[in-house]
Amino acid sequence: MPIDAATFIFHDVSLWPIVRHSAASVHPGYSKQWEHEMDALLALSMPFVVIMEGDEHAEEHEDRKARGIWLKKNKTALATVCEAVIGIEASAIKRAAMQLQMILATKAFGIRMEIVASQQEALQLAERILKGENSASSLLG
Repeated sequence: MPIDAATFIFHDVSLWPIVRHSAASVHPGYSKQWEHEMDALLALSMPFVVIMEGDEHAEEHEDRKARGIWLKKNKTALATVCEAVIGIEASAIKRAAMQLQMILATKAFGIRMEIVASQQEALQLAERILKGENSASSLLG
């Protein structure tokens, strides 16, 4: 089933099966659109990788709550199609500090979480993951 990029506002699916999420798209009330798009990604039943771009913005309580409920409800289904979530952080010190969070998030959601230094590294890692070529993180430097 082809993906209709025109129906996605929050996620950039132009590089499908790589899905990019920009922190700049987080604004009060975003969770309804996020849920709609996540439901659409699950409905495709095809493997994909999410790349989180940009610094996290403060999230409204109601949006965080709605997203958390959706993630809890769809945890198993999401883990069957989402191969990984890759964050980008240029600072080696911040990446090192985020590693523990990534390990905990991987355990909590059953989805591989990685953190890399650049968008280029994120795209390369995503491609390798989708090809099944990278079973362990090698770009944490």
